[in-house]
Amino acid sequence: MNNMHKVWLLFDPRRTLVALATFLFVLAILIHFILLSTNRFNWLEGPAVKKAEIAQIHILPT
Repeated sequence: MNNMHKVWLLFDPRRTLVALATFLFVLAILIHFILLSTNRFNWLEGPAVKKAEIAQIHILPT
């Protein structure tokens, strides 16, 4: 118990917690942007359809 008190004497608890919260928020935003840039985990636009799949869907006029 005495050692933890010495650690908090070295670091200001308010600054430490604000820095930790800021770091975690930036990390969460970074992870979400990385996931949004992938085809599988993009929940806003959905999976991208390839051109070959679009060509098979369209019916050519006869």
